[in-house]
Amino acid sequence: MNALFDLLGRRWALGVLWNLGSGPATFRDLQERCGSVSPSILNSRIKDLREAGIIERTEDGYALTKRGRELREIVVPIGKWAIGWSEEVFQYLKPGREHVLNDSFKADEQ
Repeated sequence: MNALFDLLGRRWALGVLWNLGSGPATFRDLQERCGSVSPSILNSRIKDLREAGIIERTEDGYALTKRGRELREIVVPIGKWAIGWSEEVFQYLKPGREHVLNDSFKADEQ
């Protein structure tokens, strides 16, 4: 469990996982989806997540593996919980939170 938390705690690891939930993406697509991530950090996270078997390189770009889709299915409810928590405790309204709250991603759908 510590290895997973270490991996997911790295900068942009969850961002890559989240942004591949809508389907495969090229490096450039991921850069656009992730916004402020630097190319070197994105490259490192892709490498880390590939080595962990969470994402893979396909002919369409990078995509979640079966294990990655299962992990994302677990992370989505945590993201939803975090939005409610941050609104309640810090009165922080996350931009784009509607997208997270409406996410109905299922591991078997892809």
